[in-house]
Amino acid sequence: MIHIRTTLVPHAARRRRLAAAAALAAAALVLAACGKAGTPATGGTSSSAPSFKPATQNSSAPLTVWVDSTRLPGVQAYQKAHPGVKLNIVTYNGDANGSNYLQTKVELYDRAGSGWPDVVFTENVNDITWATEPGIDFAAPLNGYVPAATLAGFATNALSPCTFGGKVYCLRNDLAQDVLWYNKKLMNSFGYQVPATWQQYQALGEKVAAQHPGYIIGTVGDAWAPEVYFWASQCPANQVTAPSTLTVNTASPDCTRMASLLDTLIKDKAVSTDTVFSAGFAKNTASKVLMLVGPSWYGQTLFNAVFKTPAGQIAAAPPLAWAGDSATYTGDVGGGAWIVSAHSANLKAATALATWMTTSNAYQATAGTYPAYKAAAAAWLANQARTGYFADNVAPAFTEAAGMVWPGWSATKFSQEAIWAATVVPALTQGKTITSMLGAWQTAIRDQAQALGYTVK
Repeated sequence: MIHIRTTLVPHAARRRRLAAAAALAAAALVLAACGKAGTPATGGTSSSAPSFKPATQNSSAPLTVWVDSTRLPGVQAYQKAHPGVKLNIVTYNGDANGSNYLQTKVELYDRAGSGWPDVVFTENVNDITWATEPGIDFAAPLNGYVPAATLAGFATNALSPCTFGGKVYCLRNDLAQDVLWYNKKLMNSFGYQVPATWQQYQALGEKVAAQHPGYIIGTVGDAWAPEVYFWASQCPANQVTAPSTLTVNTASPDCTRMASLLDTLIKDKAVSTDTVFSAGFAKNTASKVLMLVGPSWYGQTLFNAVFKTPAGQIAAAPPLAWAGDSATYTGDVGGGAWIVSAHSANLKAATALATWMTTSNAYQATAGTYPAYKAAAAAWLANQARTGYFADNVAPAFTEAAGMVWPGWSATKFSQEAIWAATVVPALTQGKTITSMLGAWQTAIRDQAQALGYTVK
């Protein structure tokens, strides 16, 4: 057995990618991560599954695995548990920071006719949009290699960005479903009830502004703010509705209601226009965070590691509903995926590795982020409870939210994070309202999408 580790480029963790997104987006719109109820999500531009002709198979062929440094221990654990599988493990940046590294390398290998990795982890789920395009066809369909029962074991809609024409082309590693984070100690001290609806959230924010000025219940200066607020509002800003067709309508009531809510709270200073990862925020505002709507990784990564909020204070509630809506949805800020190469000479072994990495409790139960596979998520949540950090059990909120991610926000070949950071955030710092920027946001989405070959409606 040969085990070789090669380093291509340094790792940039997903959390740091998000933290740096605003600065990066100001320079250019780059590729990075992430329609009304019932609209199926589509991650790519093809309405039917690409044709697939496997390479000549060799069950003893070694696997080249590309992985970021965060997931590297998992691949090493797989190697230890499966000593008969020959692995060439290559660490790279996981396509973080919108680097487009993976696509660039695949295109080079396409021209050379060799060199493709067998299995790839990507932090950027949007990668599957180009990896399935006719002419590239890098991603192999996993149906038939991964049992149907295993595919059914992923959280609701978790595999939507991976699915084209009824075929699954990637396996989600983790989710970053949005929940309502709150400081239970502060809420009890102030005599506030945790809101269940966005309307109650706004009313409480106005009360906080009047009774406890300086305390906040949210932020919109983060590059991923659209994925927190507008995705949860079912705003049709990012809907792939037909092959190579994107529908964008930020004038929709589902967009304007959230913009109006946020504008009110920004004006009252109950919602900050800063980013949670700025040095100033951690120093001056972190101790005054009463609530934050945000992804599941906020708990350990933000409140514990960055804010240093003491144990026993932070809790999570399920996603907020819109009073009057028939269903409640939430957004998603992150979550990587494993792709098996259509060029692999050992598809069975390659798929087995990707499946183990996404479903095995031996790895996922102790991973840093919430697993997309439901059984692994249950084991992961049990470990979170054992840390003793949270004020209450976060499992109910996390589990509920994992099945509530709205499928109408599509994976695309461009980054909503970058567009928001370059278009809306600077306007907010100048005192403009989100409502006044909805048109500019739509124009920026349209221009970027058209530049990448979409027909925009």
